[in-house]
Amino acid sequence: MSDATVNADFSELAIEHTARADWQASPSPSVWRKRLDLAGPSETSRVTSVVRYDADSAFPSHPHPDGEEILVLDGVFSDEHGDYPKGAYLLNPEGFSHAPFSREGCILFVKLRQYPGLERQKLALDTTKAVWQETGTPGLSIVPLYREDGYPETMQLVRMVPGTAIAPHDHGAGAEIFVLDGSFRDVHGTFETGSWVRYPPGSSHAQSSEEGCIYYLKTGHLSGV
Repeated sequence: MSDATVNADFSELAIEHTARADWQASPSPSVWRKRLDLAGPSETSRVTSVVRYDADSAFPSHPHPDGEEILVLDGVFSDEHGDYPKGAYLLNPEGFSHAPFSREGCILFVKLRQYPGLERQKLALDTTKAVWQETGTPGLSIVPLYREDGYPETMQLVRMVPGTAIAPHDHGAGAEIFVLDGSFRDVHGTFETGSWVRYPPGSSHAQSSEEGCIYYLKTGHLSGV
């Protein structure tokens, strides 16, 4: 696995347990990362990462070709547009630019160069105030994050209360999960807080959670990539 290739084959199952991984340096000496997938040159390609800003960290202003998605996992992330505490969800579309920083430090789940389209809506949501919506499956509820006509992906938070089981279901255009709290199991193993798994197009699985969990879920985006 080279520096320019991390889980870059989207037709394969990919699993990373970030709680067990070491932080790696970024172009900023006070910003660190754990790459989950990376396709292409290190600093200019599609990438999914967990990112840590030390206290009083800052990046110079920069654009985001093909957009940026951020979920704040801890601390407070900031830019000239506002302050975003734990639980904030941001979708910054193609053409967006900013100068990010963090006064107290923060940890982020970040996806870059995965949202082309100048007409996409810009989002800034406080998921801690969101209302969980029942799904019809006992013990399973969701918070919608993003779905927009003309674009393939859907992002949401998923909550499984303790003892929830989800019947086998298909991911025709692929899926990604990042576990925010608790744990769940499927045929591929146990996924605890900080675990990330990418299911390729055409995959199917069942899930269960003894202790309960909350996770980020992205679907519909891997066909044709």
